[in-house]
Amino acid sequence: MKVYMASLAAGILVGVIYNLINVRSPAPPVVALIGLLGILLGEQIPPLAKNIWLGEPINLSWFHQVKPHVFGHLPKGQVPVDQAQQESSERDTLTRG
Repeated sequence: MKVYMASLAAGILVGVIYNLINVRSPAPPVVALIGLLGILLGEQIPPLAKNIWLGEPINLSWFHQVKPHVFGHLPKGQVPVDQAQQESSERDTLTRG
């Protein structure tokens, strides 16, 4: 989640700087986002083509190269193991004390 917030903060900072120096964004937001999506998907064509050329299953390339790179590690909304263990030990301490 920190990566998303840092990315958003960097984008806002660049927007503020653009406004202060009176520069317009090089492309309308939707066009820019579609262009970025094209770049992201275009990066996946060479590894996918290589795997097809080598006769490897397409789903192998999809699950090990394309999906993790395009979608990243999405947040799962779970409590980290260390934090869950700490909370459990704190509850045990409160119930004993």
